[in-house]
Amino acid sequence: MISINTQVLEKNGKKQFVVLPYEDFLKLQEELACYDDLRILREAKKEEQDAPSVSLEEAKTILDIR
Repeated sequence: MISINTQVLEKNGKKQFVVLPYEDFLKLQEELACYDDLRILREAKKEEQDAPSVSLEEAKTILDIR
């Protein structure tokens, strides 16, 4: 988990906004991108779980790779 330094701004006694350093914003953005990639990968694996497959050796033979 990343550490993020935030400052909460209130309006009329209610929390309205969060301000964070730009470097923390970039870290957060990167974490979210990684999470999104992982979510997409998991969805693809689930969709393809029953798809036929071949081993690496079979694929090499089919493609005539040595």
